[in-house]
Amino acid sequence: MVERSEGQGGGSRWSRPRKGTPQGGVASPLLANLYLHWFDALFHGPQGPARTADVKLVRYADDFVALAKQMGSETIEFIESRLEGKFQLEINRDKTRVVNLREEGASLDFLGYTFRYDRDRKGRDRKYLNVFPSKKAVQRERDKLREMTNGHQCFKPISILMGELNRHLRGWANYFSFGYPLSAYCEIERHVQGRLIQHLQRRSQRPYRPPAGESWLRHLGRLGLVRLSGPVHT
Repeated sequence: MVERSEGQGGGSRWSRPRKGTPQGGVASPLLANLYLHWFDALFHGPQGPARTADVKLVRYADDFVALAKQMGSETIEFIESRLEGKFQLEINRDKTRVVNLREEGASLDFLGYTFRYDRDRKGRDRKYLNVFPSKKAVQRERDKLREMTNGHQCFKPISILMGELNRHLRGWANYFSFGYPLSAYCEIERHVQGRLIQHLQRRSQRPYRPPAGESWLRHLGRLGLVRLSGPVHT
């Protein structure tokens, strides 16, 4: 790690941390999986909650959720004592909580998705588990698309810019294809269409307009922009 001096003359100082990995480092998920593999083994072992309380563990690197019909104090104590005791890890208390999804308005965010029980769409007297991209995931995507269509991209030919956007949009949509993502797809489509209209007008010395009789939506489709929510409509 390099620490830069804020004093006169600048300069920098090298240091090697004795524990932990840099946040966002490429090795962090791999090391987390290697280290927490042994936590998985204990969790599913003879004395673990998976056997004694039928608790399901879903983990991705250092993020995980424990799923149970009833989250007992024994399960919570097992998780905390093993992680903070045996494995000497620090639990982020701000992000750790017990959620009862059956409670009105309760929801859980995990790996970019929001999980929430909503009223049945057909009016039946029951609820369904709604799974959709979280607000944070949608906002991160909006920020990324804004970066990809800002004023610094005016030098790129439209075909290249559209290719980059399409690859990115397809990847994002593929990841969030589970559950009910249509509303998020529509929001992202409206955002990228608005950004592209601004981009086309910004890079043109004259006012940029679609050909006569052609809507912006049809025009962007003709330029190659993919749709996430369905076919192009005029």
